[in-house]
Amino acid sequence: MQFGYKLAAVALGAAIAAAPALAQEVYMLDLRHTVPMFEVTHLGFSQQRGSFTITSGKVTLDRAAKKGTIDVTIASPSLMTSPALLTMVKGDEFLNAEKFPTMTYKSTDLVFDGENPVSANGEFTMLGVTKPLALKITNFKCAPNPFNKKPMCGGEAGGTIKRSEFGMKSALGAASDDVKIIIAFEGIKE
Repeated sequence: MQFGYKLAAVALGAAIAAAPALAQEVYMLDLRHTVPMFEVTHLGFSQQRGSFTITSGKVTLDRAAKKGTIDVTIASPSLMTSPALLTMVKGDEFLNAEKFPTMTYKSTDLVFDGENPVSANGEFTMLGVTKPLALKITNFKCAPNPFNKKPMCGGEAGGTIKRSEFGMKSALGAASDDVKIIIAFEGIKE
């Protein structure tokens, strides 16, 4: 009888020790529904935009502990923008996509309001330079996918960088130094 109690105590202790690990949820970004975009002002007249079609990464959440991470890798050569500007923006003076084929964002912490993240503090790497970047998270929602019933989360994260701080100084008079970054994302639970 005493052996049964000891076995139950060990099992309960193992379950309690494992509980924090079970609270963490991992959502792999869905390539079809995750679209990083950028926006710059041209000559002070219009907003010029572009997007990237190849992205990978994940979002981890521990709602009880109010912690989590965002890890995004963007393929620079997957840029889509005006056909007249595409070669120039991928070229040496801007993204230099051949030499620097990826850009990354890695959060250092998330800020929660209730169970949902509302902002992320982290680091953005572009052109081999890493700088702090805070992202505001909006429209965040988690629920079962209505079609396949798999758990998923989605939303939008956005912030602003100064491209000159990353060494991208070409045409600063024509295109703004401030670049707005927006990442519309959806992740599927692992």
